[in-house]
Amino acid sequence: MSETGKVAVVTGAGTGIGKAVALALLQEGYRVALAGRRAEPIEKTKTDSGAAASRAIAVPTDVGKPESVRQLFARTKEAFGRVDLLFNNAGMGAPAVPMEELSFAQWQAVVDANLTGSFLCAQEAIRIMKSQTPRGGRIINNGSISAHAPRPMSAPYTATKHAITGLTKSISLDGRAFGIACGQIDIGNAATEMTERMAKGILQADGSIRVEPRMDVAHVASAVLYMAGLPLEANVQFMTVMASDMPFVGRG
Repeated sequence: MSETGKVAVVTGAGTGIGKAVALALLQEGYRVALAGRRAEPIEKTKTDSGAAASRAIAVPTDVGKPESVRQLFARTKEAFGRVDLLFNNAGMGAPAVPMEELSFAQWQAVVDANLTGSFLCAQEAIRIMKSQTPRGGRIINNGSISAHAPRPMSAPYTATKHAITGLTKSISLDGRAFGIACGQIDIGNAATEMTERMAKGILQADGSIRVEPRMDVAHVASAVLYMAGLPLEANVQFMTVMASDMPFVGRG
């Protein structure tokens, strides 16, 4: 393990992809702010990092609320002095029901977590990255396969993930002059708690229920680590990492 000296903020760090990425960054020598809505899971991530726990802080955060996000980045800067990397990973879906049956509250919750949260976190990261010395940093947004192709009855999730692509491009453009790079990783069927149902069968576009292949979440962590490790003069703008046999190309 090398001491990179770099500082990362990982949202949704208590479970699944966020936890795997946070642990990989800590193993690589990063100092990491672990953000999540509930304190217990992010504290568990910190504990699970073993000896690297001394380089982690756990900050309960609701990414959909501006003040909560401001506190996250203030705590990070206070603890570590700067921000070199933001992994915008926190997100959620809505119940898989016909669009007309979704409540406004269900729609709004997904928009707040997936889109507004990514915007607010990027906004705070950019403010710090512009003002720190040396200047600059990297933002990696979790886009998902749903940034390209929807699953049945997933309008809120799909809409927000398509919007993340626009946010990624805007940050890339607006960050150029300040040494801020932005890329997007589109992840399909990683083996996490969230995708357990896929191993039992999930609704397809043709109405059938089929088991879908999943990949080890460690492959996602490795991909994010590669993107994060590039010098700021290079950038992976978009990367798709997925179980080879899952339905995506030609989905539906």
